[in-house]
Amino acid sequence: MDTMLVYGSYGYTGRLVVERAIEQGIEPVLAGRDTAKLEAQATEWGLDCRVFGLEHSDIVAQHIAEFDVVLNCAGPFVHTHEPIVEACLSRGTHYLDITGEIEVFEAIASRSERAEEAGVTLLPGVGFDVVPSDCLASHLGNALPEATHLALGFDSLGAPSPGTALTMVEGLEAGGAVREDGKIRRTPPGWKSRSIDFGHRERTAVTIPWGDVSTADRTTGIPNIEFYMALPPQAIRALRLSQHLGPLLTNSLVKDGLRSFIERAIDGPDAEERQQGESRLWGEVSNGEERLIARLTTPNGYTLTAETAVESARRALDGETPNGYQTPSTAFGTDYVLEFDGVVRQDAREPTHSE
Repeated sequence: MDTMLVYGSYGYTGRLVVERAIEQGIEPVLAGRDTAKLEAQATEWGLDCRVFGLEHSDIVAQHIAEFDVVLNCAGPFVHTHEPIVEACLSRGTHYLDITGEIEVFEAIASRSERAEEAGVTLLPGVGFDVVPSDCLASHLGNALPEATHLALGFDSLGAPSPGTALTMVEGLEAGGAVREDGKIRRTPPGWKSRSIDFGHRERTAVTIPWGDVSTADRTTGIPNIEFYMALPPQAIRALRLSQHLGPLLTNSLVKDGLRSFIERAIDGPDAEERQQGESRLWGEVSNGEERLIARLTTPNGYTLTAETAVESARRALDGETPNGYQTPSTAFGTDYVLEFDGVVRQDAREPTHSE
């Protein structure tokens, strides 16, 4: 029987993924480094589990070899992807994760040729980052094939999970990022701002280093890419001031303190908040003469992550994913995100003058 391992299964998003998998008739094996949390979760759901860290490649490979698919839910993924990906390549196991980190996408993409030779799919970003935005980018790229510029963004109300918060804090050290003339360029945090109509209201949004700065280039071939996030004015000011914290965030004591605070103080949205919440995405392509926009409305990002991650893993289990490095839309098609309940797209059109 085809088998799936969920690494980091007891984290906030990992638990949602496991619950969704069980609802879909999949019984994943749970994995992570924390014995107490893992055994408690395995007992709760009546599932098997594996306890192992990622420091020793031989041990990781021995565990990975048992499975057809690994779904990595343990972030920040900059610290977890490499040993798992390498084990998957050596043992012929498909790799998926829910990362949003540009450097992780780039590192995994560099292994595409090895993955093809090994008959392995490498498919990072099967959560809210980057399934909806990648599909939106693909839709817009198809609508204007000669586009030279792509801008994407989202407006999403709600609290982050502990893992998301940790990733955001670690990302402050690196700053922002955009793609210019096909190359990723680092920028200060909150480098550029613009007013965006997300379909329900107009918001001020600033550039952030979202995963599409990496993935949308491979999905669309568009050489200039920016990603925006809607934020209140005080948050934008704080983001821009954070560039002065970069040297401080390299201090291990400061990092440990922030990590400890996040783990104590941040729980992530509860079930009611997830049910009531929604996210709105916007995209724009242009070629100097024409400009098209499109929008997506989706359920809460964590709810959608659980659904898209499990469905992506199921398709990998069923042999429905191409080998090599893939983005969600190159693996499953431009309209993949529309297959999930609550996702609505407003088709590409010419914007009004006010937009």
